[in-house]
Amino acid sequence: MAGALMETRARKTMSNAVEQLERQLDSFNPAQRQSALAELWDLAKAGKIELAAPGTDVNLHSHTFFSYNAYGYSPSKFAWLARRRGLAAAGIVDFDVLDALEEFWAAGKLIGLKRCASLESRAFVPEFSTRVINSPGEPGIAYNMGVGFPRAVGHPLLAQMRSTAEARNRELVRRVNAFLKPVDVDYDRDVLPLTPNGNATERHICEAYSKKGDANFWKQKIGDRPADPAKFQALIRAKTMKRGGPGYVQPGAGSFPLIAHMNQFTLDSGAIPTLTWLDGTSEGERAIEELFEIEMASGAAALALIPDRNYTPGVKDEKVKNLYGVIALAEKHGFPVVVGTEMNAPGNKFVDSFETAELKPLVPVFLKGAQIIYAHSVLQRGGGLGYLSGWAKENFKTVGAKNDFFEKLGRELQPDHEDRLNDMPSDVTPEQIFAKIR
Repeated sequence: MAGALMETRARKTMSNAVEQLERQLDSFNPAQRQSALAELWDLAKAGKIELAAPGTDVNLHSHTFFSYNAYGYSPSKFAWLARRRGLAAAGIVDFDVLDALEEFWAAGKLIGLKRCASLESRAFVPEFSTRVINSPGEPGIAYNMGVGFPRAVGHPLLAQMRSTAEARNRELVRRVNAFLKPVDVDYDRDVLPLTPNGNATERHICEAYSKKGDANFWKQKIGDRPADPAKFQALIRAKTMKRGGPGYVQPGAGSFPLIAHMNQFTLDSGAIPTLTWLDGTSEGERAIEELFEIEMASGAAALALIPDRNYTPGVKDEKVKNLYGVIALAEKHGFPVVVGTEMNAPGNKFVDSFETAELKPLVPVFLKGAQIIYAHSVLQRGGGLGYLSGWAKENFKTVGAKNDFFEKLGRELQPDHEDRLNDMPSDVTPEQIFAKIR
């Protein structure tokens, strides 16, 4: 009896210690995050924390707190949870910045996680200037991604994107402050402290406003004051910052970089320009074949989407049909399909519901895409031999053969063998690459 009681207490003590370390992973102090991850990994290796065996689930589209994560996850926290839950591969993507890349790469290497790092922004597509694509109510504006960045690069466009976003945010706050008088937010005092590195988003601004005023004030200004913090912040955003709100300004041709410039920046950085997809219901996405051709002309070679947005479980509707249609088009062009949940709004899942009848048939496609992007990331980081490199063009005569190689490498390569692929000669053969990891 006494022994069982002591064992129960020991388990509780360990559980509390693990919870504390996991909370520490979200500290804005990078040294604290690194220390916590090292301790957690030591506990896992000692058998004191159970890690699920890697399965077939993937999430290559999680935002971190370097842009906005609804749960406050740092790059290290997301890596740890992905490894603990047994994701086959995991990837981060932040708006306008690559601030999380090196931390995520190092964290994943330590704990044995297959991974990639990406960047998301919005871009202007001149050919679609009168058609809404996937930014609701904003003709010509498309969400755009670069997938599989090998390193955190310094690039003029990246610096411009950060400064433009900050200027846009400050103007947004100025307009919303005018509407919400006497309540106001000071961008430097109230918003920037909510971020680890100064890259604030609309969601950070909403959080800052939610800490101001009382219930009566908000009911007068926006019609309600929900008790749930997530619903309250979403209402602030909808009523003050989105289309029709006093802070909203309709974007146009000069509001965001041209899609061709974004794709060139991605290519210059060693990543893969990636077309994004919402659900196929907008005028622009109904012309998806035209959009593919335009993006391919400037280098796009992959497709990104969020599966859970594209269906209602048990319902066979237009969105499900569109989902299968765009994936068929991606496979026709040899585009790896990159999927995941964003976790930039409360309620977002950690991983999509791949077990549903609608998504289960697509799991092999999603897993293949993750393996390709992981292999690309390692080879590009190790010596510039990634998916769109000159080496790849020289060694693979068809996109199908290239995909087969990168998928197989991503499946067979383990994170603790990645260094074997560093600094390989430019004339290395695919067979020699496999020989290095076996």
